[in-house]
Amino acid sequence: MATVGACAGFGAFGAFVFALIRGSLTRKELMATLVESTRTTVMLFSILIGALMFGKFVNFTGMPGQLTDFVSQFGVQPTAVIVVICLIFIYVVLSMAMEQLSMILLTVPVYFPVVVGLGFDPHGFGVLVVAVVMIGLISTPVDMNLFVVTTRLPNVRLSSVFRGVWPFFFAQMVGLGLFIAFPSLSLWALRFVN
Repeated sequence: MATVGACAGFGAFGAFVFALIRGSLTRKELMATLVESTRTTVMLFSILIGALMFGKFVNFTGMPGQLTDFVSQFGVQPTAVIVVICLIFIYVVLSMAMEQLSMILLTVPVYFPVVVGLGFDPHGFGVLVVAVVMIGLISTPVDMNLFVVTTRLPNVRLSSVFRGVWPFFFAQMVGLGLFIAFPSLSLWALRFVN
Protein backbone atom coordinates (compact mmCIF):
# COMPACT_ATOMS: atom_id res chain seq x y z
CA MET A 1 0.00 0.00 0.00
CA ALA A 2 1.14 3.55 -0.69
CA THR A 3 -0.01 7.04 0.17
CA VAL A 4 -1.90 9.24 -2.27
CA GLY A 5 1.15 11.49 -2.68
CA ALA A 6 3.41 8.53 -3.46
CA CYS A 7 0.95 7.24 -6.07
CA ALA A 8 0.70 10.70 -7.64
CA GLY A 9 4.49 11.01 -7.76
CA PHE A 10 4.83 7.57 -9.31
CA GLY A 11 2.18 8.42 -11.92
CA ALA A 12 3.86 11.73 -12.78
CA PHE A 13 7.23 10.02 -13.09
CA GLY A 14 5.71 7.34 -15.33
CA ALA A 15 4.15 9.98 -17.58
CA PHE A 16 7.49 11.78 -17.77
CA VAL A 17 9.34 8.59 -18.74
CA PHE A 18 6.64 7.76 -21.29
CA ALA A 19 6.99 11.22 -22.88
CA LEU A 20 10.78 10.82 -23.05
CA ILE A 21 10.52 7.39 -24.67
CA ARG A 22 8.04 8.61 -27.28
CA GLY A 23 10.27 11.57 -28.03
CA SER A 24 7.32 13.95 -27.88
CA LEU A 25 8.93 16.18 -25.26
CA THR A 26 11.48 18.68 -26.56
CA ARG A 27 14.11 20.31 -24.40
CA LYS A 28 12.24 23.64 -24.58
CA GLU A 29 8.95 22.02 -23.53
CA LEU A 30 10.72 20.18 -20.71
CA MET A 31 12.15 23.43 -19.35
CA ALA A 32 8.77 25.18 -19.64
CA THR A 33 7.11 22.27 -17.80
CA LEU A 34 9.71 22.30 -15.03
CA VAL A 35 9.42 26.08 -14.58
CA GLU A 36 5.61 25.92 -14.44
CA SER A 37 5.72 23.00 -12.00
CA THR A 38 8.14 24.94 -9.79
CA ARG A 39 5.89 28.00 -9.82
CA THR A 40 2.84 25.94 -8.89
CA THR A 41 4.71 24.13 -6.12
CA VAL A 42 6.04 27.38 -4.67
CA MET A 43 2.55 28.90 -4.76
CA LEU A 44 1.00 25.90 -2.99
CA PHE A 45 3.72 25.75 -0.37
CA SER A 46 3.40 29.50 0.24
CA ILE A 47 -0.32 29.05 0.84
CA LEU A 48 0.35 26.07 3.08
CA ILE A 49 3.02 27.85 5.15
CA GLY A 50 0.84 30.94 5.53
CA ALA A 51 -2.18 28.85 6.53
CA LEU A 52 -0.15 26.88 9.09
CA MET A 53 1.16 30.13 10.59
CA PHE A 54 -2.39 31.48 10.67
CA GLY A 55 -3.63 28.30 12.38
CA LYS A 56 -0.89 28.51 15.02
CA PHE A 57 -1.71 32.18 15.61
CA VAL A 58 -5.44 31.41 15.92
CA ASN A 59 -4.74 28.66 18.45
CA PHE A 60 -2.28 30.86 20.36
CA THR A 61 -4.86 33.61 20.78
CA GLY A 62 -7.45 31.16 22.10
CA MET A 63 -10.00 32.34 19.57
CA PRO A 64 -11.51 28.87 18.86
CA GLY A 65 -12.30 28.35 22.54
CA GLN A 66 -13.79 31.83 22.84
CA LEU A 67 -15.82 31.30 19.69
CA THR A 68 -17.09 27.96 21.04
CA ASP A 69 -18.14 29.63 24.32
CA PHE A 70 -19.80 32.47 22.41
CA VAL A 71 -21.84 30.11 20.23
CA SER A 72 -22.67 27.79 23.16
CA GLN A 73 -24.20 30.59 25.23
CA PHE A 74 -27.07 30.92 22.75
CA GLY A 75 -28.05 27.27 23.15
CA VAL A 76 -28.39 26.67 19.43
CA GLN A 77 -28.48 23.21 17.92
CA PRO A 78 -25.23 21.97 16.35
CA THR A 79 -27.11 21.44 13.08
CA ALA A 80 -28.01 25.14 12.94
CA VAL A 81 -24.37 26.10 13.45
CA ILE A 82 -23.32 23.70 10.69
CA VAL A 83 -25.90 25.23 8.33
CA VAL A 84 -24.64 28.72 9.08
CA ILE A 85 -21.01 27.70 8.64
CA CYS A 86 -21.59 25.68 5.47
CA LEU A 87 -24.22 27.60 3.58
CA ILE A 88 -24.79 31.10 4.76
CA PHE A 89 -21.72 32.30 6.54
CA ILE A 90 -18.58 31.00 4.98
CA TYR A 91 -18.04 27.90 2.92
CA VAL A 92 -20.34 28.17 -0.08
CA VAL A 93 -19.84 31.94 -0.40
CA LEU A 94 -16.09 31.69 0.19
CA SER A 95 -15.69 28.76 -2.19
CA MET A 96 -17.14 30.91 -4.96
CA ALA A 97 -14.36 33.47 -4.55
CA MET A 98 -11.34 31.56 -3.22
CA GLU A 99 -9.21 28.62 -4.22
CA GLN A 100 -10.33 25.52 -2.35
CA LEU A 101 -7.08 24.45 -0.66
CA SER A 102 -6.47 27.87 0.85
CA MET A 103 -10.12 28.07 1.93
CA ILE A 104 -9.83 24.79 3.82
CA LEU A 105 -6.48 25.65 5.39
CA LEU A 106 -7.67 29.07 6.56
CA THR A 107 -11.10 28.17 7.93
CA VAL A 108 -10.82 24.68 9.42
CA PRO A 109 -8.53 25.76 12.31
CA VAL A 110 -11.17 28.31 13.33
CA TYR A 111 -14.36 26.30 12.89
CA PHE A 112 -13.21 22.80 13.77
CA PRO A 113 -12.98 23.39 17.56
CA VAL A 114 -16.39 25.10 17.51
CA VAL A 115 -18.02 22.22 15.68
CA VAL A 116 -16.41 19.56 17.87
CA GLY A 117 -17.21 21.60 21.00
CA LEU A 118 -20.89 21.57 20.05
CA GLY A 119 -20.82 17.78 19.81
CA PHE A 120 -20.76 17.34 16.03
CA ASP A 121 -18.70 14.42 14.80
CA PRO A 122 -15.29 15.59 13.48
CA HIS A 123 -15.30 13.04 10.66
CA GLY A 124 -18.76 14.21 9.61
CA PHE A 125 -17.53 17.79 9.53
CA GLY A 126 -14.65 16.70 7.32
CA VAL A 127 -17.09 15.10 4.90
CA LEU A 128 -19.15 18.30 4.89
CA VAL A 129 -16.11 20.43 4.13
CA VAL A 130 -15.19 18.17 1.21
CA ALA A 131 -18.79 18.29 -0.08
CA VAL A 132 -18.79 22.09 0.03
CA VAL A 133 -15.42 22.22 -1.73
CA MET A 134 -16.87 20.03 -4.48
CA ILE A 135 -19.71 22.53 -4.85
CA GLY A 136 -17.17 25.35 -5.01
CA LEU A 137 -15.32 23.61 -7.83
CA ILE A 138 -18.37 23.94 -10.09
CA SER A 139 -19.89 27.21 -8.87
CA THR A 140 -19.06 30.64 -10.26
CA PRO A 141 -16.90 32.68 -10.42
CA VAL A 142 -13.87 30.58 -9.33
CA ASP A 143 -15.07 27.27 -10.74
CA MET A 144 -11.87 25.41 -11.42
CA ASN A 145 -13.46 22.34 -12.99
CA LEU A 146 -15.49 24.41 -15.44
CA PHE A 147 -12.40 26.25 -16.62
CA VAL A 148 -10.61 22.93 -17.12
CA VAL A 149 -13.54 21.65 -19.20
CA THR A 150 -13.62 24.77 -21.38
CA THR A 151 -9.89 24.59 -22.08
CA ARG A 152 -10.20 20.92 -23.10
CA LEU A 153 -13.26 21.61 -25.31
CA PRO A 154 -12.44 24.78 -27.25
CA ASN A 155 -15.47 24.43 -29.54
CA VAL A 156 -17.92 24.53 -26.62
CA ARG A 157 -18.91 27.96 -25.37
CA LEU A 158 -18.42 28.82 -21.70
CA SER A 159 -22.12 29.68 -21.35
CA SER A 160 -23.02 26.16 -22.50
CA VAL A 161 -20.74 24.66 -19.86
CA PHE A 162 -22.31 26.88 -17.19
CA ARG A 163 -25.81 25.80 -18.21
CA GLY A 164 -24.77 22.14 -18.28
CA VAL A 165 -23.40 22.19 -14.74
CA TRP A 166 -26.60 23.36 -13.01
CA PRO A 167 -28.10 19.88 -12.51
CA PHE A 168 -24.87 18.75 -10.85
CA PHE A 169 -24.79 21.88 -8.68
CA PHE A 170 -28.34 21.25 -7.43
CA ALA A 171 -27.64 17.55 -6.89
CA GLN A 172 -24.60 18.40 -4.77
CA MET A 173 -26.62 20.95 -2.81
CA VAL A 174 -29.23 18.25 -2.10
CA GLY A 175 -26.44 15.90 -1.01
CA LEU A 176 -25.04 18.57 1.29
CA GLY A 177 -28.49 19.10 2.77
CA LEU A 178 -28.81 15.37 3.41
CA PHE A 179 -25.40 15.27 5.08
CA ILE A 180 -26.42 18.15 7.34
CA ALA A 181 -29.87 16.74 8.14
CA PHE A 182 -28.62 13.18 8.70
CA PRO A 183 -25.01 13.34 9.96
CA SER A 184 -24.81 9.54 10.24
CA LEU A 185 -25.26 9.36 6.45
CA SER A 186 -21.92 11.10 5.92
CA LEU A 187 -20.22 8.52 8.12
CA TRP A 188 -21.90 5.46 6.59
CA ALA A 189 -19.01 4.60 4.25
CA LEU A 190 -16.46 4.75 7.10
CA ARG A 191 -17.94 1.55 8.55
CA PHE A 192 -16.42 -0.40 5.68
CA VAL A 193 -12.91 1.08 5.96
CA ASN A 194 -11.66 -1.08 8.81
